[in-house]
Amino acid sequence: MNWIEASAHVVETLGTPDFAAALVAALRCVAPFEHSVTFAYYQDRRPIALHDEFPAWKRQVMVEDYQAGPYLLDPFYLHPPGPGQAKLVRLRELAPDRFYQAEYFRNYYVQTELAEEIGFMLDMGQGVHAVISAMRASRAFSAREFRELAAVLPFVAASARKNWPDLRPRFADQPQAAQGALAGRIDAAFRNVGRNLLTPRETEVVEYTLKGHSAEATGRALGISPGTVRIHKRNIYAKLRIGSQGELFSNFIAALEDLR
Repeated sequence: MNWIEASAHVVETLGTPDFAAALVAALRCVAPFEHSVTFAYYQDRRPIALHDEFPAWKRQVMVEDYQAGPYLLDPFYLHPPGPGQAKLVRLRELAPDRFYQAEYFRNYYVQTELAEEIGFMLDMGQGVHAVISAMRASRAFSAREFRELAAVLPFVAASARKNWPDLRPRFADQPQAAQGALAGRIDAAFRNVGRNLLTPRETEVVEYTLKGHSAEATGRALGISPGTVRIHKRNIYAKLRIGSQGELFSNFIAALEDLR
């Protein structure tokens, strides 16, 4: 099947349970990839998996484990498109400078065993955004493949918005943080990591560190020197009686669980 036939089938399946699979199949006519998952996000609610094609053992990591907390450190989640926007983005271009050394990657994302992930990031209206991820396990998408996928972005955005016109009510059954706002939930989790042991500045350093920012990038964001950031990190480790970022990440996930 070629793109014209496949995209016609997408139109035929609008409003049916077959739409998402048809859209992914059409995208594979442009450039092949092994896996795909589509998440919808809304403020402080747990993300909804609109579509995935994983076997049960892989779905545990890619969907269920992700929804339990690691999504809060996902660049696709943290950087939604603006109102009315749609864009195709490589994860590595959206991520902070030390993302691949950060504990989100080393403790969660590495389990996905992916060579590259790209995402069609779509504003769906009413504060909801969706990400249709195309994933490869063996090699990255070439520049030509990326351009060709970007060329069909308007069709992807228009058909997805037509098929999922009113996603916001579907989040009513999703768990909500007691704080009532995404920023409040994340801030509360980072504060809870220290259990009242850390200063406000140290809590900020924890947040930037776990999101994958280097000492230099953290310093620029907070208006302090990289050396001061490293001093804060040493103090954080000492106060929490830990010796690695892995332990810090584990504390963060535990803090999220405490907020449920």
